[in-house]
Amino acid sequence: MIVVFGSLTIDLNVVVPHLPVAGETVLSPTYEWMPGGKGANQAFCAARCGAKVAMVGMVGDDGFGTRVLNNLKKEGILASGVGRSDDMPTGCATIFIDQSSGENQIVIAAGANMQTSADQVPDDILGARNLVMMQMEVPHEENWAVIDKAYKNGAKTILNIAPAAPVPKEVLDKLDYLIVNRIEAEQIAAKLGLKIETDAMKLAHVLAAKCSLTCVITLGPNGSVAVEPDGKTGWSVAALEIEKVVDTTGAGDAFCGAFAAAIHAGQSLPQAMRYGSAAGSLACRGKGAQASVAHKEEIEEHLVNLPEAKKASV
Repeated sequence: MIVVFGSLTIDLNVVVPHLPVAGETVLSPTYEWMPGGKGANQAFCAARCGAKVAMVGMVGDDGFGTRVLNNLKKEGILASGVGRSDDMPTGCATIFIDQSSGENQIVIAAGANMQTSADQVPDDILGARNLVMMQMEVPHEENWAVIDKAYKNGAKTILNIAPAAPVPKEVLDKLDYLIVNRIEAEQIAAKLGLKIETDAMKLAHVLAAKCSLTCVITLGPNGSVAVEPDGKTGWSVAALEIEKVVDTTGAGDAFCGAFAAAIHAGQSLPQAMRYGSAAGSLACRGKGAQASVAHKEEIEEHLVNLPEAKKASV
């Protein structure tokens, strides 16, 4: 089973003629509200990829929270680990989407997510057969506590450092997989006092070797690179080409969810990267971080259009 410890929100999506600059008011005729949150998004994608998934987090005692939970349950995700706050609303993300490019700006009000606690994760679901996936939209110290518990109980761990924030070296040392984008990778390297490489593969090598983990760096339309814990074996995977980009909001979460599902199913690192790449690209075809996620069959159908992973010595 994949246990996702993370955020749940409602996304208010507003399509605009162009992204606003400071002090500018941009008019849009309407908006849509959809379930989101990086934790819920990744859980949703992992479930659509065929994995058994349990979600752990917090929502408010409100209509937004009910809608978020109902959407997860429709995908067969176990949501008994999601608590309801008595005094905080469900988290809310306001997303402005450029109607021409699909690029976005996001402001997140954390709400009940900030009451998420590692105590919600029982030790008996942290055995060696399970995998725990986390992001950075809940209190960071609670993530560190879950990683510590998983490390002691044998569960594999994936941390997607998004949004970017410092991670203690002792936490990284207990981690199995680190997923970051280029900017996040550079920030982590700087915090650790490591040399910041201009080449993404070399940067992944620095982080993998220093922390004895698998480091995956996503590169948007340029795909992804990864280096295994030995610090010697690297892989690069291209992005799947799609005809039209509608909304990039959920691409990173789709990559993470599909990657986790593939790893949990026993696929190799390069296979999991290709699976994540296909899922991430396909998620850009529609609006909404969860509604746009492709199912397992569609992802596998498009894998034939994605070049094989390239092995690189680092």
